[in-house]
Amino acid sequence: MGAEQVTDLAWRALADRNRRAILRAIRAGPQPVGAIAEQVGLSQQTTSHHLGVLRKAGLATGHREGTRHLFAVDPDGLAAVRSYVDDFWPRKLSDLKTAVESRWEKADG
Repeated sequence: MGAEQVTDLAWRALADRNRRAILRAIRAGPQPVGAIAEQVGLSQQTTSHHLGVLRKAGLATGHREGTRHLFAVDPDGLAAVRSYVDDFWPRKLSDLKTAVESRWEKADG
């Protein structure tokens, strides 16, 4: 799967407010499905479904610890989303710089 496809999956996953709530719940560290479900107010089955979507999108990871299955944020997946958003800043900052400089030139002139 290419980088663009992974980014598309991540954006689709983030479009759902329940999945964003799940990511907020697991950002502090790995947690079991039951604890996540309780925090976000969803059933364990629904939470498991959303965690599957987040894992497929590369935004969450899961591993077994004894009998528990723990989930955490995958920083690499979030880095791809951040990289996409960060690509907009150089152009916007350049536009802002031009606008500020133009104002200064008008004020001095």
